[in-house]
Amino acid sequence: MDAPVAVITGASSGIGLALTRHLFLKGWNIVMADIQNPPDNEDLNSERTLYVKTNVASWDDQVRLFEAAFNWRQRLDLAALNAGIDDRDDIFHTIDAGNPPKKPNMTPFDINLTGVYYGIKLFTHYASRSPNPGGKIIVTSSIGGLYANPGMPQYTATKHGVIGLVRSLALGAHSAGFTINTVCPGVVATGLPPGPLMQKIRPEWLTPMERMMEAFDELMDDGKGHNGQTVEIFPEGLYYSEPPRPVSHSGKSMASSDVFKTWYEVYVERNKAFV
Repeated sequence: MDAPVAVITGASSGIGLALTRHLFLKGWNIVMADIQNPPDNEDLNSERTLYVKTNVASWDDQVRLFEAAFNWRQRLDLAALNAGIDDRDDIFHTIDAGNPPKKPNMTPFDINLTGVYYGIKLFTHYASRSPNPGGKIIVTSSIGGLYANPGMPQYTATKHGVIGLVRSLALGAHSAGFTINTVCPGVVATGLPPGPLMQKIRPEWLTPMERMMEAFDELMDDGKGHNGQTVEIFPEGLYYSEPPRPVSHSGKSMASSDVFKTWYEVYVERNKAFV
């Protein structure tokens, strides 16, 4: 039987590169998507890896990525939507009362949130054409998607959005033969955090990359059947985070599974007009 195929965004460094190595050793074929070329010293068999230069903020780039990925092996099994960047703007510390602000850099939203939506949309299309239609989607969020971080408001907003997106898509994913989950690492030694910040991080706060791979393995396990889950990843282990629950009586009533099913059914029909 042909080996499964994973599309990994942000695959040339950090968590994405570690996941590429991890799945490669498990016998997967890997499509590495990144705006940067993979490191030259990586011992990855070129027959089982395909690099596609991709800016995930670009719909056209992602169309080319997923088309090339599917045509390579005529199947797709996993999308690990991992590409992300931190903040590119500041609001309160750049106020100049004498001059209006220039348009802010919103690239973190384009990459971390819109790019994820693009990836989900395209992966589900091509994976539905696989010999066994369906597949697994794992999106990299962050503990910043669960807890406010005053140093990174853009990043925090996008990662909160990713978690809301994953939780909201779970019902539809299940109906189409997919699973969708999100991983929320604490501090991982990648190129994302600035050097001065990493110098202040206590060693015991760092989540080892092996723990990250444990989370991916668990969410890919067919026997566990995880869908719509949010997994916090810390040095001590994996912790499944439940969505916040309404406090008021009316809120509890509105947030029931039956009511949400009605919202789901109505919007599934309504949104067909926009596609």
